[in-house]
Amino acid sequence: METTTNGMASNANRLFYGSCFALITTAFSFSIRAGILPQLGEELSLSGEQLGFINSMWFLGFPLSMVIGGLIYHKVGGKAIMQFAFFAHALGIILTIYSGSYIGLLISTLLIGLGNGCTEAACNPMIADAYQGNRMSTMMNRFHMWFPGGIAIGSLISSFMTDMHFGWQTQIWLILVPTLVYAYLFFGQSWPKAKVEEAATLGGNFKAMLSPLFLFMVACMALTAISEFGPNQWVGLILSKSGANPMIILALTAGLMAVARFFGGDMVKQFNQTGVLLGSAVLATLGIYLFSTQTGAMAYVAAIFFALGVAYFWPNMIGFVADKIPKSGALGLSILGAVGMFSSSIFQPIIGGWIDADKAKAAAQGFTGDELELVSGQATLLTMTIFPGILIVLFTILYFWMKSKKEDKVEAEVAS
Repeated sequence: METTTNGMASNANRLFYGSCFALITTAFSFSIRAGILPQLGEELSLSGEQLGFINSMWFLGFPLSMVIGGLIYHKVGGKAIMQFAFFAHALGIILTIYSGSYIGLLISTLLIGLGNGCTEAACNPMIADAYQGNRMSTMMNRFHMWFPGGIAIGSLISSFMTDMHFGWQTQIWLILVPTLVYAYLFFGQSWPKAKVEEAATLGGNFKAMLSPLFLFMVACMALTAISEFGPNQWVGLILSKSGANPMIILALTAGLMAVARFFGGDMVKQFNQTGVLLGSAVLATLGIYLFSTQTGAMAYVAAIFFALGVAYFWPNMIGFVADKIPKSGALGLSILGAVGMFSSSIFQPIIGGWIDADKAKAAAQGFTGDELELVSGQATLLTMTIFPGILIVLFTILYFWMKSKKEDKVEAEVAS
């Protein structure tokens, strides 16, 4: 593959833009499909349980293809993985529109989920290999800005089209637009080779993944993911009874996350990755705590703290492992992402159980109606501060751990 004088792949920017449009496809599939659920349920006479199973296929396909993609990345190449992603996305979109049945929607949503997971499996290691140093952190953050950014754009488009009485099929066709764009940008392009030779071997990957630092980061990833996706899934429902507009809360959160990630590289340069992660945990804890105690206009202030807190979690967890544990390779990055998705899936019913228990407790205290929903929901949000609260401790440990390793390295160089 051709390179420039600074060692960066000559087509790295084109591959990067293709990756961004692939992630926009993922975001559109998340937000637009969520927006059309009521129409799907009504038109096809689907129950809430059936709609829930359809949504679960999205979350099943994502980590499944992410792990498989990580295992085969250095065998078949990122280009082949993205070719399958395009096939899965395009077929999934067409099947969604024309299947007209519950089983068809299960299959089509699974296909789209598989395409989404392939995007993460192929694009994260591509960015890690194509860019060097702080530039890699910058581009990793700017790549991941398009998930919340795409969700915000997709949500607004879906809301507008629903209000204008466009059919759900027309909205699904929109997901095909970024799909075709990324297919064009990736077409005929070669992909960068692994920076570290051992990163291209499964033996080297597994050895690096058994290191204490990687296992520590896996535990942190489980908590960073649920700190982000847990409140995001429930806060709209809870705050709808608080006087705040839940759609504005979600749009504000997604928009701020996208903007924050655009400037993520500058933050990493200023505070380094561990400092950014520690600061993010503090802000996320404060944001969720404010969600659990504030109503009305103050809920929007809480959304600002929360968004700035969780914005840097996912891209900098991936960037940290790519930078500090490079021998884990594409497989390590995929395993890390998959743990985040599985964590989100596992904790959701647990959070639902907390809500049920808090609702029963509030009802026993005499609360009813909207007040019951708000009091019990905020109690659950207060419990959710446990996740980023633990991360404050873990990232403090990580900060001094990495500082110690850096000092040991300097002492070894001086001694030699």
